[in-house]
Amino acid sequence: MIDPGLAFIFDMDGVIVDSNPVHREAWAAYNRRFGLETTEAMQERMYGRRNDDIVRDFYGDGLSPEEVAARGADKEELYRQMLGDRIDEILVPGVRQFLERYRQVSMGLASNAERENIDFLLDRAGLRGYFRAVVDGHQVRHPKPDPEIYLRTAKILNIAPVNCIVFEDSYSGVQAARAAGMRVVGVSTTYEDLPVSTITIDNFLGGDLSIWLSQERAI
Repeated sequence: MIDPGLAFIFDMDGVIVDSNPVHREAWAAYNRRFGLETTEAMQERMYGRRNDDIVRDFYGDGLSPEEVAARGADKEELYRQMLGDRIDEILVPGVRQFLERYRQVSMGLASNAERENIDFLLDRAGLRGYFRAVVDGHQVRHPKPDPEIYLRTAKILNIAPVNCIVFEDSYSGVQAARAAGMRVVGVSTTYEDLPVSTITIDNFLGGDLSIWLSQERAI
């Protein structure tokens, strides 16, 4: 049993859906439209960040806010086209069963992703009903690694930050959750080592996570 005073908050990319390989493919294809070759270092810097940060990183600060938004939106449209009907194939193993098992727990989704991507995933995968709060990166002034998105989600769930357990796969996401005063489950889809996580899992199939959760208590 899970303590009813706890809440779960999930990142999306790399936690619910192992979508980073598709994002990598989409950024590489999109950047070629502008004659820009996407290096491995650029791809590594992309993880866990909001699109406006990524676009400015890739293209510099000379773009207007409108151009930044347009390039981010165009890239995400390409990403959704590439993803198509493959969502079930790239869900992180065991996540659907995990959400169903703990559906009585207050759960939120907090992602730097574009809202269109979040809606696409939740609706195509049939997961929307599990989440009582859904917050995207443009509903906060400061994206991860700032803790604002996690604090906002906890407020909507009406759960104290100290009683929230965050599921994250990126350094910036773990940093944001820790800064919010939350416990962190690291999911090693993007990085093998997330050293400041309370516990690290490969996916949602193993029993260690369930044992750990059963021992956690609200404060």
